[in-house]
Amino acid sequence: MTLRRTRAYAASGLVLAVCTMFAWQNATAAHNCHAAATPGVNWHECDKKLLILEGQDLSGANLFGVDFTSTDLRNSNLLGANLEKATLVRASLADSTAKGARFDRIEAYRTDFSRMDAQGAVFASAEMQRSNFQDANLTNVDFTKAELGRAQFHDADISGSRFSFANLARADFRGATFTASIDFDRAFFFLTRIEGVDLSNSAGLS
Repeated sequence: MTLRRTRAYAASGLVLAVCTMFAWQNATAAHNCHAAATPGVNWHECDKKLLILEGQDLSGANLFGVDFTSTDLRNSNLLGANLEKATLVRASLADSTAKGARFDRIEAYRTDFSRMDAQGAVFASAEMQRSNFQDANLTNVDFTKAELGRAQFHDADISGSRFSFANLARADFRGATFTASIDFDRAFFFLTRIEGVDLSNSAGLS
């Protein structure tokens, strides 16, 4: 190997190292776990459990992977926020606004979503056993492959929502309403409470 080629390789390695360092610094600086709750805040994978965040505006926030275990998020604004892979175990999002928000793959055992406005939100592949969606606006929500065993949907509006491949064992839909077809394609029903709910126009039911 010539000296010129050796120097070229060394220079390339130095450039790569510098670029990697700046990329890491930018990624680190991009999220701030100590930042106040504000629209668009970046709390990527931050620890926010056991907090009182009632009424806070987190619209458009990056809340990917945040630990909100037992946190009070009632009346909060989560419009368009990204909560993918967040932990919401025993948290309360009652009366919050979450239109178009992303809740993909969240862990939300016994979480309170009652009266939440989640129109167009995505809960695909989420773990939400025993969660409460009573009186929630769930129109056009995507629950594909979600785990919803024993979840409560009393008096919720589920118009146009998708439950394909979802686990609905012992879920309770009594009093739920909808004005558009619901997709239950290959959803799992076992002792699911649907008394008084007209599902004649729903897809995926035989």
